[in-house]
Amino acid sequence: MTTPALSVLDLAPVRSDQTTADALAATRALARVADEQEYRRYWLAEHHNMPAVAATNPPVLAAMVAAATERIRVGSGGVMLPNHAPLVVAEQFALLEAAFPGRVDLGLGRAPGTDPVTAWRCAAGAAGSTRTPPSASPTTSTPSSR
Repeated sequence: MTTPALSVLDLAPVRSDQTTADALAATRALARVADEQEYRRYWLAEHHNMPAVAATNPPVLAAMVAAATERIRVGSGGVMLPNHAPLVVAEQFALLEAAFPGRVDLGLGRAPGTDPVTAWRCAAGAAGSTRTPPSASPTTSTPSSR
């Protein structure tokens, strides 16, 4: 009987008693354990504007995890294309593949990975759009509600 291939999907959760730095240290530690236990992949999610989630930048997290491990494949599960220029994503992951040959995976998604206001800020707002952002929900912090 063969053992099934196992992988990890990590949101880099920030517990109430942790800082973001603590959560990133926990992600590195979990990745090392997964590597030692011969898990196949370590996927990192993308979510924005969520204080309890540190996974806001899959390429940076993937580089951090790849540097902390020896053989496990690392990558995004996935990069949300509405938030990023596709060419930039391709270049980031090509560079990761060059640094960690044969160990990098790129998962793509089309969901915003966040609330409507933050999605607008990631996409249109970052590009200098003159469009009006969507209305903020009562639970979303905006510059005018701070």
